[in-house]
Amino acid sequence: MTSSRSIRIAAKFACNGLLAASVGAASIAMGHAQTAEPAAQSTSSVTLDRVVAVVNRQAILSSDIEDELELSVLDPSRAGLGDLTPKRALQQLISRALIQQQIKLDDIQTAEPGVEEVAARLKEIRTELPACVRQNCSTDSGWKAFLDAHDLTPARVETYLRYRLEILSFIELRFRQGVQISQEDIETYYRLKLLPLYPQGQKIPPLEQVAPRIQEILLQEQVNIMFDAWLDNLRKQGQVEVLDPSLETATTQSKSGATSE
Repeated sequence: MTSSRSIRIAAKFACNGLLAASVGAASIAMGHAQTAEPAAQSTSSVTLDRVVAVVNRQAILSSDIEDELELSVLDPSRAGLGDLTPKRALQQLISRALIQQQIKLDDIQTAEPGVEEVAARLKEIRTELPACVRQNCSTDSGWKAFLDAHDLTPARVETYLRYRLEILSFIELRFRQGVQISQEDIETYYRLKLLPLYPQGQKIPPLEQVAPRIQEILLQEQVNIMFDAWLDNLRKQGQVEVLDPSLETATTQSKSGATSE
């Protein structure tokens, strides 16, 4: 019997194909199948996929949000933030679509992550992610139990990690190169932000010892600022339409069908 996930994947390709011909036709939710004749309905109940948003003629489906919610358990940046909400998940998917579209538009060749790089990132998750540590993911049995508990598979996890590594490669190529951190900036950070963290009487590491780490922190801060501004500009220029009112954010803008967070 065909699984519900396979049906969702098939519906995803069908919806994107329809969208290329007519956005309006594809935006009709498939869930309204109850209007069909009772005799034509299947004897088994199956949840069909539906389009919840359109990003420059690219469909985002309800199953995409489900996937994002399930995979969020692997995101270390969400530690202490609670569960990811469907609204926030949609915003992440919109950002992802805009980034991927721009990469294709600019014909940017991002570095394909190697097997060793993916394996290293997977090891970090299994040994350092708090939710994983609690389930002893460093062992094969603990990792399998973690995946089963969150309805994940090794293949889905690998795809997720490859995507994140590709985005990091793009950010490195597009924004990191050319950013310069001065010695004065490093000394200021050391004096104003690092030193106050040490209690009186505790040994403080010398500047020359921590300077490389401070430089990396400042560099990442600058990259994040540039990346956020770039992504915000993509949102303003793009055509983003949220079709499910329950997923609209408080700052949804109606101008040209664009939505920004």
